[in-house]
Amino acid sequence: MSIQSVPLLDFQRQYRDILPTVSQSVSRVIESGAFILGPDVSAFEKEVAQWMGARFALGVSNGTDALFIAMRALGIGPGDQVLSSPFTFFATVSATVNVGATPVFSDIDPSSFNLDVNRIEDILKKDHQKKIKAIIPVHLYGQACDMEALQNVAKEHQVHLIEDACQSIGTKIQERKTGNWGSFGCFSLYPTKNLGAVGDAGILITHDEHLAKMAAAIRTHGSRERYVHEWVGSNFRMDTVQAAALRVFLPHLDNWIRLRQEAAQYYDEQLSQLEGIVIPHRSPFSTHTFHQYTIRVLNKKRARLITHLKSQQVGHMIYYPIPCHLQKAISYLGYQAGDFPLAEQAAQEVLSLPIFPGITSQEQDYVVAQIRAGLAS
Repeated sequence: MSIQSVPLLDFQRQYRDILPTVSQSVSRVIESGAFILGPDVSAFEKEVAQWMGARFALGVSNGTDALFIAMRALGIGPGDQVLSSPFTFFATVSATVNVGATPVFSDIDPSSFNLDVNRIEDILKKDHQKKIKAIIPVHLYGQACDMEALQNVAKEHQVHLIEDACQSIGTKIQERKTGNWGSFGCFSLYPTKNLGAVGDAGILITHDEHLAKMAAAIRTHGSRERYVHEWVGSNFRMDTVQAAALRVFLPHLDNWIRLRQEAAQYYDEQLSQLEGIVIPHRSPFSTHTFHQYTIRVLNKKRARLITHLKSQQVGHMIYYPIPCHLQKAISYLGYQAGDFPLAEQAAQEVLSLPIFPGITSQEQDYVVAQIRAGLAS
């Protein structure tokens, strides 16, 4: 049977064999009545901490709230600045604004799409009033930032390091997984992620016991003892149903990552010789877990290619079409087009292709053939 369409993502294919086990786990939670922070949450926290190589893991409501909790636990708030990438999902910015801090941006490395450490160091050297309190590197698409270099910069300038690892669960830097390099590692378990829940969920990891206790209190309205509130927190708790499903999914994650990496390698082999596109960069110091397989489409041909892919039912997505600094929500900060040209160029060129556990080489061949045809049209 010839291929006539390829989805961007196919949950049914990924979960088909384990859905009965998921259903049993969810039913068990419903029968127990322990819907919030139930026993499955504690068990999942221990299991995922061991898998990540972290001392402490905290199940939270989503990846955005993980970032918020991390900043609050570190005392970041009004009058402080937080430096991050202009080329990422807006949650990194919104979490910063919602703790009362001000986002500050630094342009990206055009190869990896991640923060350029040298540019960050230049900004920190100019921060004479020491308003920048934290750096939030984003491991975009599953490709790690240069965390060893960032650790050195953060230590020299005495700023906190909070990893936005929402897209990079399982990515390794010299056998040490992302999320383990800063004060906190923040993960999204949104359903489309490499480890996705059956709704919203997130993880916060740390190696610092005091920070772990602070974060746990902030997760439950600033309370470590019921009805005793030492801080002002909020409701960032993980649903037990999500933890129960995630406990079923977690043992499969290594294999799912391997399947994504194999699919990415196949794309590389088929696309590397095509003129007019650039395949994803792989940093020499880390693995890549391919939450997205994102190419660059050069010579202003992306819109034409997208039109062709739509006509041939090839799934695709632009992550992200508008850089954070140009979003209307933070126009009050005064950023303008041209302030971060590398991020702006990436936003005009990136295109993510279908990749998921279970995608076939025949489907990938179809995607490649349609890219070739679309570029030639």
